[in-house]
Parts: sequence; C-alpha cells; structure tokens
Amino acid sequence: MNSGPSGFNNAPVSKVVVIACGIASVLVGAQGRAKGSGLSYLALVKKHQFWRVLTSSCIFSSTPELIFGLYLVYIFRVFERQIGSNKYSVFLFFSTIVTMVLNVAYVIVSKDQSPLGLSSGPYGLIFASFVQFYFDIPTSAWFRLFGIQFSDKVFVYLPGLQLLLSAWKRSLIPGICGLLAGAAYRLNLLGIRRIKFPEAMASTAARVFAPLLPRGGVSSSSNGRRSSSPQFVAGLQGRGPGLAPSAPVLLPPPEESVAMLVSMGFDRTRVLQALTQARNDVTIATNLLLEGQS
Repeated sequence: MNSGPSGFNNAPVSKVVVIACGIASVLVGAQGRAKGSGLSYLALVKKHQFWRVLTSSCIFSSTPELIFGLYLVYIFRVFERQIGSNKYSVFLFFSTIVTMVLNVAYVIVSKDQSPLGLSSGPYGLIFASFVQFYFDIPTSAWFRLFGIQFSDKVFVYLPGLQLLLSAWKRSLIPGICGLLAGAAYRLNLLGIRRIKFPEAMASTAARVFAPLLPRGGVSSSSNGRRSSSPQFVAGLQGRGPGLAPSAPVLLPPPEESVAMLVSMGFDRTRVLQALTQARNDVTIATNLLLEGQS
C-alpha cells in the first residue's frame, strides 16, 4: 500500500488532528487523568459531567492507544489526499459526531456502572477511516507468510485490531460505533459525501489552526506578522496548494504526484490528463478523477 509522499504533504487536517490529540493526551496523561476522560454512565447520568462528551473524542486513555491511534491517523492521511481537505473535514466532523451519539446511547441504555467507562480518543475518525480504506485504497503488493497470502494493507489492519481490542469492551464499543459511522458515510447518508464547508469557514479554520503547524503551517509576511500558509488555507478550502488559476503550467506533472495518484488506483493516462488540467494541483486533480468515476 503506497500512501504517497511521506509527511503531511497535502494533508493539513490530518496533521492538525495528530498534533492536537497528541498534545492534549500527553498533557492530560501527565496529570494522571487520561482514564477519566471517557464516557461512562456514572459520569454522565449521576455526576452530570457532560464535558466528557468532548474529551472522549480527542484524548487517548493510555499510551499504547495514543501510539497506535496517532499512527493510524497518519496512515489515513491518504484518504484526505484522495478527497481533498475540505471534504475530509466534513468526514471528520460527521464520523466524530455519529460515533459520539452512538457511544452516549450505549452508555445510557446499558447503564454500565464501571467507573472507567468507554475508552476515549478519536475512535470515530480512525475506525470510520477503515471503511473508506478498505474500499478506496488499492493493494499495491502481496506477500506470503507461513503459506498464507497477505496484502500490504495488513500492516494497517493489525494496528487497528490492536487498538480495537486494547481495552476489550471499553475500546471495542467505540471502535464498532466508528465503523458504523464510516458505513453511514460510505452509504452517503443524508448526502453527506457531497457536503463541503463554505470557503469563509475554511479560511477561518485555517487561521485558527495554523499555529499548530510549525513547519509550513504559518509563514511570515513582509511586515513581520505571521499569517496562514497558502498551502494550509488552500487545502481547507478544497483547493490544492498549487499555482493560481491564471498561472500557466511550465513544467510537466511531477512524477511524485503521478505515482501517488496511480497508487490510489487511477489509470496513469487519466492521471496525467487530470494533473495537466489542474495545473499540477494534486487535490484538484484527485477531485477531477473522482468526478470522472461517478
């Protein structure tokens, strides 16, 4: 499985999620309160700690969950590259909210008296991404182990299984809810796959989260003030960090961009045509290729 260029190139939203969840989990964990961030019947119904609805979606309960969870968010940045940062942001909010609602419903209906409750962390985003990963990301290599044939995608499924079973029922329930959220997105419930954030909202989000991107997330303007990186703003607005629409393309499509799109399962000839039409903008080219499939 080739996820394209290393790092968070053309995946600014994934980078924000990794940095924000990582910092929040470390800070809360250092105070010994990470296990108290999840949803539980006692916390919600008895103690009315409704703030846990928010913390349960961004703070990991333990160090192993933090490591495997952030690794998977990093791997799934390929999905953001495929659909564009704007639609990926919609996917993030949809999967998180649906998973949160299902988790709350389970806690209330089950009336589980365990003080720890469910594991916390962005389980909705991670396991909803597994659904898209299974259907949309092609296999690029196969290998045999003990006479059994595996695809290279097994190296993503195994960490997911580890995260799913890390705390048994406490982590299994959020994981299943995340898979259901991913299935709902896949089935285009309420037309969610066609929704995009308005550009004004995307620009505001770029300015708010730009400080979380120390490399390329912000840039210095001529008057010495820090401003949002054009790449980051363009990514959240659904455009790639390429040239302006009126700028001519002087160079052929970069082989790195061609290889990344081909690894997603697109025909090389169509990839070259799309990149040329999009002026070498990978995000716009991806959208053109996806529209051509619909």
